Amino acid sequence: MSDQVTVVVATRNRRDRLFETLPEHTAPVILVDNGSDDGGPEAIATAFPAVEVVRLPENRGAAARNEGVRRATTPYVAFADDDSYWSPGSLARATALLDRHDRLGLVTAKVLIGPEGRLDPISAAMAAGPIGTPPGAPGPSVLGFLSCAVVVRREAFLAVGGFEPRLFVYGEEALLAMDMAAAGWWLCYEPSLVVRHFPRSAGRDDGTRRRIEARNRMLTALLRRPPAVVARTLASSVRESPAAGWDVLRSLPWTLRHRRRLPAPVEAGLVRLAAGQPRL
Repeated sequence: MSDQVTVVVATRNRRDRLFETLPEHTAPVILVDNGSDDGGPEAIATAFPAVEVVRLPENRGAAARNEGVRRATTPYVAFADDDSYWSPGSLARATALLDRHDRLGLVTAKVLIGPEGRLDPISAAMAAGPIGTPPGAPGPSVLGFLSCAVVVRREAFLAVGGFEPRLFVYGEEALLAMDMAAAGWWLCYEPSLVVRHFPRSAGRDDGTRRRIEARNRMLTALLRRPPAVVARTLASSVRESPAAGWDVLRSLPWTLRHRRRLPAPVEAGLVRLAAGQPRL
């Protein structure tokens, strides 16, 4: 399997968590460090010499994963957070699916949270499959995913540009999913693939996170969605975080330059997803 899939982990100042999760990985790991100042890169390089440590000079957020994918030499790349890992056998099953289905660009796993293994609600929603399943696809279609629980076809990921750097963090997955689907790739959920996730209880300030999430929803809508959806998204997101509206206004020239509408089938899938209704 080592010649088929690489695990890319992006991290910043989470040395202790990495010492817990890195031993659990069963495939080669590229660790992309987002400008840590806790001595983590040096400690990891010493303790885990098989891990390729890539040190970035600044925090690039989710886009740090792009550098890991570029450095990988395997046809498939799995993402993990510094507080997550893929359960034994899951990556082998994922690579087998990708080998078997040449239109499959991305497969996403079931996520179990904490030591008790609680099912992540997002996994439950994916299993319901409101978008439907294309004929011949290995599982329900998705138009979003959790970044710690996905295996991508490297060529497909790079062809659409990977994670958009301007989104930084929180909700960066949606735009990538839209662009891969627009390029004709299948994106599917497969519950036999399992990721264990141990998120910390304390993190970024809730107000800051709400602002970034609202900004990214608006930017993603402006970049890809029809005017009616853009209007609804702007209205609801600005109500949630007025400051995010100013963030988007400052980014508007760039956003309009990069705006392109999705193919009709992809937009229809997003509408079904929002409605939560299965395709008949």
